[in-house]
Amino acid sequence: MSPDPVAAQHVSLEWDERGGVTVHMDGQPQSHVQPDDPTLLVFEYVQHLALAIEALPSGPLGVTHVGGAGLTLPRWVEATRPGSPQIVLEPDEALTDLVRREIPLPRRHRIRVRPVDGLAGLRALKDDAADVVVTDAYAGGRVPAELAGTAYAREVARVLRPTGLGLWNLADEPGMRWVSRLIATVSTLLPHVALVATHEVLKGRRFGNSVLLASAAPLPSATLRREVARAALPTGLREGMALTRLLAGAKPFGEEGEQSPPPPETGKWRAR
Repeated sequence: MSPDPVAAQHVSLEWDERGGVTVHMDGQPQSHVQPDDPTLLVFEYVQHLALAIEALPSGPLGVTHVGGAGLTLPRWVEATRPGSPQIVLEPDEALTDLVRREIPLPRRHRIRVRPVDGLAGLRALKDDAADVVVTDAYAGGRVPAELAGTAYAREVARVLRPTGLGLWNLADEPGMRWVSRLIATVSTLLPHVALVATHEVLKGRRFGNSVLLASAAPLPSATLRREVARAALPTGLREGMALTRLLAGAKPFGEEGEQSPPPPETGKWRAR
């Protein structure tokens, strides 16, 4: 492969000296793929998504991903839970074509990419169709408003099986006011919630990513705490009263939510 970035409209792929590929979208690093070792996860929020899935019972899982980019997490699921049927809802066909061509998926995978947006794609799925629904979709560095509202959360809850797990990759400013409102929205439909992030994000020290876990059934808290304790970076888990304090006064979004805050301007960005 050429070391030069390969571009498709607003998307570029950049290879590093270790053979890894970073997908940039709208000027922001969106995902990283290590083709020779899909279990190597570089971005911290992807590690947090993975540790949440690790806490689920062993064996194949039916996973629906809203947002595709480099297909990093679907590759990881395929490698760690072989035979898992996966659906990726990614409306950007040029991005998907570029990724498939330059970073091919493994042989005999069960990853199916559908060229639809998240809300429309979920509405087309049957009830109780997934063990996990992962929401990791950004436009211009921000979570779209339609993926933050009650209408979207309702579709996630409908598609999940009774013990299924919803996961959201979220980005917010110190204070986490937007994240708090999104959690308040989701918890009206999936009442068992927890939040995973690095300590400095949870303490409100910087703009950064956090991962929301939500389910209709109690979360595997003890297993989650063990997974968080083993995380590569100092990571925390907020649940119960600690999460209730974070949500104090947070008002749920309406049918359509609000897009997440813009990331720090170029030059002030701190890598995730």
